[in-house]
Amino acid sequence: MTVERVATNAQSQFLLSQITKANTALDATQAQVASGKVSSDYVGIGDKTASLEAARAAAARADAYAANTQLAVTQTDLQNSQLTALSNLAGQLKQAITTAAGNGDGTGLMTTAGDIFQQASAILNSTDANGNYIYGGGQGNSQPFTATSLSDLASGSVSSFFQNGSSKKSVMVGDGESVQIGVLASDIGTQLMTALQNLANADAPSGSLSGALTSSQVDDLTANVLPSAGQAYAGLNDATAANGETYNRLQDAVTSQQSQSTLYKGFVSDIEDVDMTQAVTKLNQNQVALQAALEVTARLGQLSLLNYLPAPTTTG
Repeated sequence: MTVERVATNAQSQFLLSQITKANTALDATQAQVASGKVSSDYVGIGDKTASLEAARAAAARADAYAANTQLAVTQTDLQNSQLTALSNLAGQLKQAITTAAGNGDGTGLMTTAGDIFQQASAILNSTDANGNYIYGGGQGNSQPFTATSLSDLASGSVSSFFQNGSSKKSVMVGDGESVQIGVLASDIGTQLMTALQNLANADAPSGSLSGALTSSQVDDLTANVLPSAGQAYAGLNDATAANGETYNRLQDAVTSQQSQSTLYKGFVSDIEDVDMTQAVTKLNQNQVALQAALEVTARLGQLSLLNYLPAPTTTG
């Protein structure tokens, strides 16, 4: 007769299956603690997969909008500085003409006008970091303003010197929402160049505005040249204000998209990021469960009926 083990084959199989389950659970919690993620694949995410991908795509789209809009903010900020400079130049021209007419003396007037022309021309033909003309209106490779001196202005119509296109740059700041940021050289420079042309014509043909002014010259400055300078100053102030409003709108759009990105990334985190406190607690529990299953299985494998038989007695 043989002495069988206490544990049956069915019991052994059951305990082995428990060990496998405990080991699988332990591997899963170890991976979660190591990666900080609920799962490394969609299987572990389950029915939340669609929501996860939708939130992730929305966050990426918001980041892209924010990045593009921030570039537009940079351009608009540069335009604000340049429009302010042009407005100041128009103000200087207006003041110089007012002073000359008031004093009846044009000394230095045309020198000031020449300096204003050169500075304004440089702004109208300014380029961005890529070498494209900012005020080119879609023609980034061609100078938008072609006159090189006050004498050029006196030789033709002001509009003929503006060679910019008509396309104004826009930027998408959200789904179905765009903001126009482009400014054309002709829109911001025509009035100022017209005022300078009027002054150059008043000085022609012999530079007669270089000293004491006659009453007719004063009248010409006051009636014809000064109003055009005033219009240029007012128009550039309006353009600067409009650009400032665009800048503020873009800043608001960047803030909005960044907030949306943070919100969507929070959704993603809620779905795929593991609660580390719970994960570590579960890891410890799974380690204990596996250890217990292994110990029970080992002990049952060692037990036999001999452990329960009474010890034999000896008779003397």
